[in-house]
Amino acid sequence: MNAPVDENLPLKKKGVAKDFSGIQLRLVHLDLKGAAPKVSYLEQIFPLLSKMGANGLLIEYEDMFPYSGELEILKSPYAYSKEDIEKILHLAEINKLEVVPLVQTFGHMEYVLKHENYRSLREVEQYPNSINPHRAETMPLVKKILGQVLELHPMASFVHIGADEVFHLGEGQDSKTWLNSNNGDLGKMFLAHVKELLNFLHSHYPDKYALMWDDMLRKLSVENIKDANISKSVSPVLWIYDQNLNTQQTDKLIGKYQDCGFPSVWFASAFKGASGPDQMWTPIGLHMNNHLQWKQVIDSMHKFPKIRYGGIAMTGWQRYDHYSVLCELLPVALPSLVVCLRAIQHGPLTEESKTEINQILGFSKMDLKKNICDGNGAFPGAEIYRMVRIINDDLKKKVREIMEGDSEIRAWFSRYHRKHRFGNPHKMETFRDKVLKTHEEWETLTDSLRVQLETIYFPDTVEEWMEENVNLHLDALRKMAKDFKEILELKAQPKAVLKK
Repeated sequence: MNAPVDENLPLKKKGVAKDFSGIQLRLVHLDLKGAAPKVSYLEQIFPLLSKMGANGLLIEYEDMFPYSGELEILKSPYAYSKEDIEKILHLAEINKLEVVPLVQTFGHMEYVLKHENYRSLREVEQYPNSINPHRAETMPLVKKILGQVLELHPMASFVHIGADEVFHLGEGQDSKTWLNSNNGDLGKMFLAHVKELLNFLHSHYPDKYALMWDDMLRKLSVENIKDANISKSVSPVLWIYDQNLNTQQTDKLIGKYQDCGFPSVWFASAFKGASGPDQMWTPIGLHMNNHLQWKQVIDSMHKFPKIRYGGIAMTGWQRYDHYSVLCELLPVALPSLVVCLRAIQHGPLTEESKTEINQILGFSKMDLKKNICDGNGAFPGAEIYRMVRIINDDLKKKVREIMEGDSEIRAWFSRYHRKHRFGNPHKMETFRDKVLKTHEEWETLTDSLRVQLETIYFPDTVEEWMEENVNLHLDALRKMAKDFKEILELKAQPKAVLKK
């Protein structure tokens, strides 16, 4: 099925551009393509973000946006409503947080290209990652997506167009044909798509300035970028999440973007979601060190007099892409975010600043080397933080201890015993508590966690997180406890003979 060609583009919008030349934005990234919080939770955490020094939000809606018309198919069943978006923007405004919507326009288009309606617009038919820039229907679709998002963000001064990790670019037949006629210039092909998007934004939303991830630009020459004539319309966002940031290489990239004529450069760090695609527990020390490295880069920007530092996006990835599992939940990562906000503003933490952070978060002690905070916590979602820590530290280990670590269980209640439904009650009663009480304790804890998750997240997130992080391990203990009760009731009957 071919994608519809009809554009239905928004009317040109006139707005008054704000002056950010004297402001360095600290944007907290809300990655909503996984574990999108309910608006009620955002209402609780926005004051904390503002208090700790954030002055903006980078909101990546993906399928949580209330698309309408032809685009309605892109919506998650739990997508925010227009009223939700309006409330989020109002909450951001009263907490002095500038909202920057992020709309992917080239790569990371899985949430669009997975649908049969748009399958024909994939760069490579097998992969839903990147959109084919040559199809006549491509640009109208991307403009329509951008248009619907920006229509609900009339006060936004910036829009982030993504454009990172455009996997498989140049591998589709349309691209190969284009490259054969254009000296194989892949960079020119990438920039042509970006330039058309920027022209659209300049024409329809002249009050909004564009940002884009810089990884694709890193591969291109200064001449390539200059020839595309995009420098005045967009700023590159240089993203590096390592704790051992190569300052020499970073300086080289900043110098390159200065030579390209970009008036400003932005940076991107990470407070969560950059240490493993299935990470459950946030390594605070790693992310703090990443921000301390960026602080040094920011403080040395005087070396580049022709390019201005615009701000930093503190990313909090929730999935690595639309199809991957969830990374750390936002409440689990809030302590890391608070530490990173302090580090990016003031540098290394002092004992005094650690004490202040502990007071704000309701902790008694913080160990950045072990990535743990002691105490019950007093921030929104602290109960989730506490219970996820227990699950992360102990669930897999405790289940394994019972299943494999007890010699008497291995000897008198092995998989063979359970399969053939027999056992010695005299021996089984010696480890009854170990099996049944442990199971009961974990069920109580995880039931409590589910209740807390349901206050913050929609049902799909709760189900996914519990399935991936709890049921994966607890189901084995559940089955063992069930078998234990049933076999004990059989009162040492003979071994069952399985039918062939």
